Amino acid sequence: MNNKLILSAALAAVVSAGVIAPAEAGGKKEKCYGVAKAAQNDCANLAGTHSCAGQSKVDNDKGEWKLVEKGTCSTLGGLSKKEAKELYNSAAKA
Repeated sequence: MNNKLILSAALAAVVSAGVIAPAEAGGKKEKCYGVAKAAQNDCANLAGTHSCAGQSKVDNDKGEWKLVEKGTCSTLGGLSKKEAKELYNSAAKA
């Protein structure tokens, strides 16, 4: 019976991976700044204080980005890279 459980779990994992992976691969993504929660950013920030995913310290930092479905960034309240850089540069000068 234990072997059946393991086999069922393995089969479920293979089936779900086959269903989910193509959907992610086919969807267009874009970087969206200012929407990542703390420790949920996707990579380096604009300030250059870190270069890895999961290192953001606060929610919705305008210098941190997360990949989102293309066309949804503005509806999430996020910024494009250009907008985020302008905001970051103006704050750094102040």
